[in-house]
Amino acid sequence: MRLALIGFGTVGQGFTDILRAGDHGLDAKIVAVCDLLKGSVYHPDGLDLTTLMSVSRDLGKYPDREGLVRGLDALATITQTNADVIIEVSFTDLKTGEPALSHVRAAFEEGKHAIITNKGPVALAYAELSALAQQHRCYFGYEGTVMSGTPSLRMARFALAGCTIFAARGILNGTTNFILAQMESGASYADALAEAQRAGYAEADPSGDVEGFDAAGKLVILANTLFGGKLGMDDVDRTGITALTPADIQTAQAAGERWKLIATVKRDGDGDQIKASVKPERLPISDPLASVGGATNAITYETDMLGAVTLIGPGAGRRETGFAILSDLLELAREKGLVGE
Repeated sequence: MRLALIGFGTVGQGFTDILRAGDHGLDAKIVAVCDLLKGSVYHPDGLDLTTLMSVSRDLGKYPDREGLVRGLDALATITQTNADVIIEVSFTDLKTGEPALSHVRAAFEEGKHAIITNKGPVALAYAELSALAQQHRCYFGYEGTVMSGTPSLRMARFALAGCTIFAARGILNGTTNFILAQMESGASYADALAEAQRAGYAEADPSGDVEGFDAAGKLVILANTLFGGKLGMDDVDRTGITALTPADIQTAQAAGERWKLIATVKRDGDGDQIKASVKPERLPISDPLASVGGATNAITYETDMLGAVTLIGPGAGRRETGFAILSDLLELAREKGLVGE
C-alpha cells in the first residue's frame, strides 16, 4: 500500500516510527508527506523513513533525488500522487471539521482509502463520509478518534459482535482525569491544571478538555458509529470540571466515592432515541471507571449477553495513536487480502 500523510506532527511521526520498525506484517510505504508548517515531499517510489524522521521539523531538508516533488499542498497531495491510502492526521477542529473534512471527501472522490485520527470529520459528518466511502468502494478507518490506540470501536464492532450494546459510558479525556487525580491529592483546580500543562497533557487554552468538548466529540462518534445515531455536538448535554472544588473532592472521598468526567451514550425508551451526556459524576470506588487514574482512558459497554464489559488503556500519545493507524491499515489489508488473518 502506498501511503500519504496529511500532517506530520506527533501522531504522523509516531506512525512513521512504527512503520520503520517493521514486525507488523504490512507491505506499505510512505510516498508523500504534507504538513501545513513543515512543507511537503513526494516520491512515487516511496520516501526513506529514516531520512524522513531526521528532517521531521523541516521537510524542505529532505535531500533531492530524481523524481522527488516538493511544494504540493494537501489537496494536491491527495489528488496528484500515486498514494492509494490517505492518512489524515492534521489538527482537529470540532466546529467545522476543516480542513480535514475536505481532505477526506477528496480522498474518497479520488477512489482512495482514508484513515483518520482527527475527530472533527467523524464527529461532524460521519453519515456523509461513510456513504461517500461506500459509493466509491473505499475503506474509512477512524479507530484512533475515540481512545487513541486502545481499540474501543473495534472491540464493540468485532469482539462484541452478537451482543446488543444498550449503553456506553467512559472516561474519554485523559487531561481532565489527570487534573481530577491531582485534586484528589490535595491540589486546587488551578494548580492541577498548571501541572497538567507542564506535563504536556493540557494545552495553553485548556477549554476543549476541561469544558468537555473533546469528550463530547468522541461521544458523538460513539453514538453515530456504534448506535446508529444522528447526533451533533449540540445534542450532547455537556458540563466540564471547572466548577469542581477541593471541597467537592473531599466530600466524595469521605463517602468512599470519586469524581470522574463521564461520557455516556444510551438508547432511551424503546431504543429509537439516543441520549448523550458529558458531566462530572461521583462514582463508587467499586465502579471499574473509578479506579482509572492519571491520563488513562476507559469505556464500559453495557450488553445483553455479557453484562458490563470494561476496556482500559491509553487515550493519547505519539506511538499509541500511531498504533491506531496501523490497526486500521491491517484491517484494510485483510479486507483486500494483502495479509493473513
